[in-house]
Amino acid sequence: MARRALITGITGQDGSYLAECLLDRGYEVWGLVRGQANPRVSRVRRLLRDVALVRGDLLDQGSLISAVEKVQPDEVYNLGAISFVPMSWEQAELTGEVTGMGVLRMLEAIRVCSGVSSSRTPAESGQIRFYQASSSEMFGQVRETPQTEITPFHPRSPYGVAKAYGHFLTQNYRESYGMFAVSGILFNHESPRRGAEFVTRKVSLGAARIKLGLADHLRLGNLEACRDWGYAGDYVRAMHLMLQAGQPEDYVIGTGRTHTVRELVEAAFAAVGLDWERHVVTDRSLHRPAEVDLLCADPKKAREQLGWEPSVSFEELIAMMVESDLKLLSEGGDPDQDSSWP
Repeated sequence: MARRALITGITGQDGSYLAECLLDRGYEVWGLVRGQANPRVSRVRRLLRDVALVRGDLLDQGSLISAVEKVQPDEVYNLGAISFVPMSWEQAELTGEVTGMGVLRMLEAIRVCSGVSSSRTPAESGQIRFYQASSSEMFGQVRETPQTEITPFHPRSPYGVAKAYGHFLTQNYRESYGMFAVSGILFNHESPRRGAEFVTRKVSLGAARIKLGLADHLRLGNLEACRDWGYAGDYVRAMHLMLQAGQPEDYVIGTGRTHTVRELVEAAFAAVGLDWERHVVTDRSLHRPAEVDLLCADPKKAREQLGWEPSVSFEELIAMMVESDLKLLSEGGDPDQDSSWP
């Protein structure tokens, strides 16, 4: 009998890649959606015709219990969140409710549906396994570089704070209830399916628009911010591997290599044969209120215990995104309407 997985955040970049990954492995995949009228649902249906959908909302405890009872999953991947960091300052309370408290509600739904008591017992082989999408933004103002599973957190945004809350809750449910609950501390991971508001996609779209004569300039904020960027398709493989391990543990997932936003811009404009300095304008109004200057993963534990390695380099990733956006724009697609998806 096929294993069954439930994915929150199925309409996002990571949800779609994870669903493809699991379908390829013979899983029966369910996606949690807030309502069938959501325009992103039709996008998922086009891309993932074999995914079943179930109604549920990370803001509504009862709906999550109903969803888990209906699906009866072997694995739950909680990818749902308000994940655009700048928006977390504008909607701090909602970010806390969805990105933070949503983790609690999903853990409680699993606990209730599994009949897990409050006693600490070893994880049972037949229980629901839970993956929480933690984030490198939890490190924030970093205490050490590179960052490992035991590096202290100092988040610098409401998003990072909410993710830290969810991360510690996952640890707490694992230690208090014996649940197979793990967190993947994923560093920045991108793809042609990344939302147009994120800096990597903003740059790839900007380079493509300028190349096609649809724009003259691209406005960006802090060009010196450093990130560890990888390919989303690689990172969802790590999520799956974490839930196949013998014991529930948390893992840092990243490439171990950092690049500045400036290097990102250079790579994107080089891919279309343009001099970025003639087209990019820096704008201090686009800087974060509290900047995170340097994030760099130490993925040694994942490499040694899970056998995970990234397969796509930074340069290949940026070229892939620019090529995809050139095709999208040449065909008259609208990135803001998610038409960049197949």
